[in-house]
Amino acid sequence: MEQFYQLIAMLSKYMIPIILVSVPLYAITRKVPVYESFVEGAKEGFPTAVQLIPHLVGMIVAVSIFRETGALSFYLKLLEPITRWLQIPSEVLPVGILRPISGSGSLAFVESILKTYGPDSFLGKLASTIQGSTDTTLYVLTVYFGAVGIRQTRYALKVGLLADLAGFLAAWLICTSVFQ
Repeated sequence: MEQFYQLIAMLSKYMIPIILVSVPLYAITRKVPVYESFVEGAKEGFPTAVQLIPHLVGMIVAVSIFRETGALSFYLKLLEPITRWLQIPSEVLPVGILRPISGSGSLAFVESILKTYGPDSFLGKLASTIQGSTDTTLYVLTVYFGAVGIRQTRYALKVGLLADLAGFLAAWLICTSVFQ
């Protein structure tokens, strides 16, 4: 088993450099002008980035308001009886609540948990697993739907938030069964 972990560690250490070298090499073998293609893609992506700025600013303001007005604390207290009954640690709730709204906001809570309890603690593993098992649903909807001008998200928001809840609960169940 130890050899398996060493193989995974070695692969993860070298995977990004391998990809960064192999993709351009493959393009060169296919006679694709790599640098020119990159510049052309960047040129085409710039107007999209400019169109996204108002949506991103709106999202950043909304996240700041959510945290600074005490809404996050309100929802944490509201959920406390349920999480206590389910035996979900209250320390990871902010990660689960903020992750669909803001990746960097939830990552700040994960970082705090890792500094306080350590990365090898149950809470550190649980917070990290929740961070990886859920998505920034509102950010994704804002960016992708905003980029193409879709105003009606229909079921995308409901399904995305339901998937985040499922990811949170799955992370909690798996971490509880594996690490405790």
